[in-house]
Amino acid sequence: MAEASKSTIVLLFDSQAIADAKALIAAGEPVAVPTETVYGLAADARNAEAVARIYAAKGRPDFNPLIVHVPDLAAAETLGVFGAVERALAARFWPGPLTLVVPRTADCPVASIATAGLDTIALRVPGHRAMQALLAESGAPLAAPSANASGRVSPTKANHVLASLDGRIALVIDDGPTTAGVESTIARVKDGAVEILRPGPATAEMLAEASGRAVTGVKGSEIVAPGMLASHYAPGKPVRLGASEFAGDEFGIGFGTVAGDYDLSAAGDLTEAAARLFDALHAGAASAKTKIAVAAIPVEGLGAAINDRLARAAV
Repeated sequence: MAEASKSTIVLLFDSQAIADAKALIAAGEPVAVPTETVYGLAADARNAEAVARIYAAKGRPDFNPLIVHVPDLAAAETLGVFGAVERALAARFWPGPLTLVVPRTADCPVASIATAGLDTIALRVPGHRAMQALLAESGAPLAAPSANASGRVSPTKANHVLASLDGRIALVIDDGPTTAGVESTIARVKDGAVEILRPGPATAEMLAEASGRAVTGVKGSEIVAPGMLASHYAPGKPVRLGASEFAGDEFGIGFGTVAGDYDLSAAGDLTEAAARLFDALHAGAASAKTKIAVAAIPVEGLGAAINDRLARAAV
């Protein structure tokens, strides 16, 4: 585990915050920065020691690969091999919340620790101004998993980062709450189809429309991309799913007509629910109640990603 630092500094997003983050990145230190999905813990993906510091700060298993963030498709193609379908998906979703798993290029400079020794690499072009500014200033591909201790609830606000990483990293850039609220969709092209390795904001229907290909779910238990561990996003308390009412010792997370201590969306809006999901789990973890219960969430569209995260939180 990483040794605790003296303190974690929080800076509001501006040019000076990016300059300070750039200096830390250059020195091989990870920094927390928002993306449109969740806050990420970013370090130079080419620097094995810097990537190791991400793993150490998070306490993350070293067989779980990381997403590498780049500024555009041209930069992505220097690291991974893209076919016509991958390019079509990139054209539709980048910058945005889609990660594509592709073969590494022969001369890919990304440290093997960032890809957990796999011959593939997970790449994303983020749409958030803070991450794009850091990519531009640092000039480096940035490995950036969610900025939380491994297995804990993913952070959608700067204070969520501090909840598990305070004193373990040097800097958090605060640019307010994230918008998507759940991590990116991860997909790869396999046997002519698009295979979803982790559901997210880019839904199966969107991927099918953009690619013109069949879209399938991942088969088997092999870890080939980030976010595939069965137990993840744990709030540290028992979690009951599909609740229609809440017991006295349960922190209720409501949805639609089922009201709770924290409502994901009283209107039953899945986009609003996704954006509020991790904040709700953080609130439940911090509450005095010993258990958490979550109202039923529809599985269509973005609901698939929300239910995926909840199922992992409940393991």
